[in-house]
Amino acid sequence: MSVTASLYIDGSWVAPTDGSGQLSVIEAATEEVIATVALAGPGDVDRGVDAARRAFDGWAATPLAERTAVVRDTLDRLTKRADEIARTVSREVGTPSAESHAVQAGLALTDIRLTIEAAEEIDWERTVGRSLVLREPVGVVAAITPWNFPLHQACAKVAPALVAGCTIVLKPSEVAPLTAYLLAEALDEAGAPAGVFNLLAGTGPAIGAAMAAHDGVDMVSLTGSVRAGQAVMHAAADGIRRVALELGGKSAMIVLDDAPLSEAVGRTVKNCFTNNGQMCSALTRLLVPQHLLDDATDAAVAVAETYVVGDPLDPATTLGPLASKEQQQRVQNYVRIGVDEGARLATGRADSPDGMGRGYFVRPTVLTGVTGQMRVAREEIFGPVLVIVAYRDEDEAVAIANATDFGLSGGVWSGDPARAEAIARRLRTGQVSVNGGPFNPAAPFGGYKKSGIGRELGAFGLEEFLETKAIQR
Repeated sequence: MSVTASLYIDGSWVAPTDGSGQLSVIEAATEEVIATVALAGPGDVDRGVDAARRAFDGWAATPLAERTAVVRDTLDRLTKRADEIARTVSREVGTPSAESHAVQAGLALTDIRLTIEAAEEIDWERTVGRSLVLREPVGVVAAITPWNFPLHQACAKVAPALVAGCTIVLKPSEVAPLTAYLLAEALDEAGAPAGVFNLLAGTGPAIGAAMAAHDGVDMVSLTGSVRAGQAVMHAAADGIRRVALELGGKSAMIVLDDAPLSEAVGRTVKNCFTNNGQMCSALTRLLVPQHLLDDATDAAVAVAETYVVGDPLDPATTLGPLASKEQQQRVQNYVRIGVDEGARLATGRADSPDGMGRGYFVRPTVLTGVTGQMRVAREEIFGPVLVIVAYRDEDEAVAIANATDFGLSGGVWSGDPARAEAIARRLRTGQVSVNGGPFNPAAPFGGYKKSGIGRELGAFGLEEFLETKAIQR
């Protein structure tokens, strides 16, 4: 039996007992089947959670150094397969090859390394007056991850949960599940005890909801859409389970009037188009002073039109296909919506690029003359579509940036760093880049409002999987 035809439960690769058949994994660039995955059913959720429940006490009592050693060994094994990870994600998700090596593989490995380092930062025990305060694992974790950064999102949950002493059941996205099997293989080879890690492939309605509602689960950690987050919160409510959610975004980059316009706009376009625009924290709204709207649009178009659309495995490609037909249609529909609402299509069109009859390709797109009331300025598109909005003054720029249901990321550019930071402090969002400050995977990642609950990555992500106990003496 091949690995992908199996589930990983209680330390063994096993066949589903009541699954709903097999799922075809489709290559984004060719629309061809590259693998089939066995789908779990509700009975398999019981098996996975029960295995995690049985393993919990022993794993929680295992010394931190031994738990960390298993995770470190897993990191070493995945590092040796970095090229395979990158290629797999490029085929599933469409990420261009160079980007896939740096981000899809590189960031996932960094997540694990930083979790190991973060274990040294946690005050596992400390005295507060007459009390001994302990940090202990929350219990059995149900982890549900998305398709856009499949291994990164899995590692950002699995590594801290295991280091914390939790046991876990992982459900990867059915769109891009294959790297989860590489993670399972690495953990198995690293000697993770039976039941500590369990892998179930399946859809959200079939098994995600069952995981979130399961009486044997103590915490649900989900990265996905707002709709999925709402479903998880409802499913977990009766059991009063802890819920950690990393959801969507509609992040704004505010370019102030004293900023280096060409650099600020160019960097924003590149951020927006990262992973073909399939990134929840992408800076998809470019806010510029009214009198600079035309210049900013020209600068954005100049950068967008340098992108080479093509096979993500071709080193010359800088913009690959989207992950699925559904996603391709969604993005193209939003381009039409923007034009219908009155935005000007500065570059791009709502159809496939010339010569791209197969694959889920879209054109790099810039919509300008967008107002804050338009759907394309308020709703997450999740593709290489930048919208440009003009503002009159700083107060209006901040108001526009904050006027969404989301609050995941943002940015400010100014010739005066202090001025930029002052604006950054006014943004209702979980992270802000000042003058192109790069992403820091050791810093807390998460959002305000409908962008989620809780934080991931580094020490902050590890703390999400810990309970706090006070022993009074």
